[in-house]
Amino acid sequence: MGKYFLAIDIGASSGRHILGSLENGKITLEEVHRFWNGMDNVDGTLCWDVERLFNEVVAGMKKCKEIGKIPESVGIDTWGVDYVLLDKEDKIVGKTVGYRDHRTEGMDEEVYKIISEDDLYARTGIQKAIYNTIYQLMAVKKQYPEHMENAASMLMIPDYLHYRLSGKKVQEYSEATTSQLINPNTKDWDYELIEMLGFNKEMFQKIYMPGTDIGGLTEEVKELVGYDCRVVLPPTHDTASAVMAIPTNEEDTCYISSGTWSLMGVEREDADCSPKSKEANFTNEGGYGGKITYLANIMGLWMIQSVRNQLAPEMSYGELCDLASRETIATVVDCQDASFLSPDDMVEAVKEYCRKTEQEVPETLPALASVIYNSLAKCYAEKLEEIQKITGKKYERINVIGGGSNAVYLNELTAKYTGVAVHAGPGEATAIGNILTQMIGCGEFKDLKEARTCVADSFEIRIYE
Repeated sequence: MGKYFLAIDIGASSGRHILGSLENGKITLEEVHRFWNGMDNVDGTLCWDVERLFNEVVAGMKKCKEIGKIPESVGIDTWGVDYVLLDKEDKIVGKTVGYRDHRTEGMDEEVYKIISEDDLYARTGIQKAIYNTIYQLMAVKKQYPEHMENAASMLMIPDYLHYRLSGKKVQEYSEATTSQLINPNTKDWDYELIEMLGFNKEMFQKIYMPGTDIGGLTEEVKELVGYDCRVVLPPTHDTASAVMAIPTNEEDTCYISSGTWSLMGVEREDADCSPKSKEANFTNEGGYGGKITYLANIMGLWMIQSVRNQLAPEMSYGELCDLASRETIATVVDCQDASFLSPDDMVEAVKEYCRKTEQEVPETLPALASVIYNSLAKCYAEKLEEIQKITGKKYERINVIGGGSNAVYLNELTAKYTGVAVHAGPGEATAIGNILTQMIGCGEFKDLKEARTCVADSFEIRIYE
């Protein structure tokens, strides 16, 4: 019987437990549990219910026992920037607020009173996004200073869930970089910056690299799930896990991790914290092996998801792609515009942008979808050009990984707008990267290069030119 490895991949709208194993030299995946996720409006604040998430983590682990496939190890990845504060008794302090909440409005200016935007980028290499942890913590300091004082520990969301499984409070590197509080050279917290900002530096946990085995399950969890297994840190930021699953070892490749967000970039050995990089709005996030996932955050399929959910929630994305491909509307919008981050009505937000820019207004769902898909592809082409200028390299291939790799029309448009070959797949890139980390740690692969070769052999990769 082969060894099983459990990836718990939790996104902003859903989570799933996926078992991975090697059979005849190829990676096989089996989804054993899926659950809904989303932010709750708690007294006007958008929050995550982390207790419910932990209960789902346990529920999926129980199913592994039920089907007789007990994993050697388990690892959890999630989105970035959000965190939990714990007091000395390990009780949650305040609310676990989500990144789409508006509490961070104006917090950038509060941070820039202490350190300029240029100097902050030069220190961290992280793209400004108003939801970054640095601005969230400034909101806590300004709005609930007692919470900052009472916090004994800060754990990013996946680290909190790992703590609940293992009893160990550790901070994984890739997720920590999304805080905008990490020094990209030392790959550790920038404690001088943390003190300058007036944050409680004692609450920041020691940084560990992806692949670290932090031990077994707690006695309580063992009793709940019916077995013990190792807890191994994947790149807990889902983007970093997805990048591990790029099905090539060639250096002249650019990636798009396509899902709710589109993360477009390249792997680098060192961070680029230059003014030129800042002006282009690129970010230097952490990846496997201490590498830098140098990328731009693009609004991504959040826009198409929102429009579909408003107008035709029963329609499949495949059908929507097909309908959009038959439209002739030439309108495009700026996917990076702040009006699309968290509107109450995405359909109206798109239409209003079109009116404001004096373009044809899409009136049907297929037309709206066509506008969004074309806008995304155009944005990808612009970002590719910027990446090539900054790195001084020409990239002949784009690897689209993640759920968005199944969007045929978007892949076709991306090839058309960028003028380079698009290699689409695997769709389950984040879970695969999570599993690869565990497999490398267990000796199933000797290194990431061997693991990526196996990914290319194990999954269908569709090519658009």
